[in-house]
Amino acid sequence: MGEDRGMDAEALSELLEGVRRGDVSPDDAVVVLRRLPFADLGFAKVDHHRTLRQGLAETVFAPGKTPEQCAAIVAELLAQPGSAPVLLSRASAEQVAAALAGSDDGNVIEAGGGDPLNARLHTVVWRPAAQRRERVAVVTAGTADLPVADECAATLTAHGLRPLRITDVGVAGLHRIIDAAEELAAVDAIVVVAGMEGALASVVGGLSSAPVVAVPTSVGYGSSLDGITALLGMLASCASGLTVVGIDNGFGAAIAILRMLNARVSERSDV
Repeated sequence: MGEDRGMDAEALSELLEGVRRGDVSPDDAVVVLRRLPFADLGFAKVDHHRTLRQGLAETVFAPGKTPEQCAAIVAELLAQPGSAPVLLSRASAEQVAAALAGSDDGNVIEAGGGDPLNARLHTVVWRPAAQRRERVAVVTAGTADLPVADECAATLTAHGLRPLRITDVGVAGLHRIIDAAEELAAVDAIVVVAGMEGALASVVGGLSSAPVVAVPTSVGYGSSLDGITALLGMLASCASGLTVVGIDNGFGAAIAILRMLNARVSERSDV
């Protein structure tokens, strides 16, 4: 195995099989396993071991990086063995162009980003995962919440899920979310994206038995305080068991859902 080889479950199985066949000595295998594999690019240490540890590969967070740095990290991730998706998150047009120039088979699957009022940031995906059977809903209180929901949906899609989108069903018109109650009852997990006072998360949490991950957004008037009011409202929800991520963190909500679903798959495989 090479100096910077990625270590996912498939690569680990290959290593152990090599030991079994006698192609790899036990001492050489110990050396490989003792070292946390990463590639040092000088400005970044690219983590090739994350898929094995977490079940999810490293994502490239674009803000604060130059277009050239984004392109180099994406190329390094794609150069390693394995089939895990590679994501470039919250990238500007310049960062997208640089990354695609070096790895042109990427797919810009949705616009979205950390600022719900600015949909000029993008998620780019290389090597999307095969489609999974689990059903996930991404629910938004208002149209202004869509960029954060788009980021969440893009991340879920990259990992093989095809999220059901339920849009503009905030509590100011409660009949709208009630109309979607049957759809919510049929999914395995739900993401609720809401600004203002964040009340939609409590309503959805009371309608479905599925795990609910709530995303407060910085959308709102006056005392919404750029999302702090929605965040505190979700944390104080009377619907027990909500998971709440940070303000405008659609990506984090998607990863939380994937961790939950992956744990279920692992439990079934252990039975």
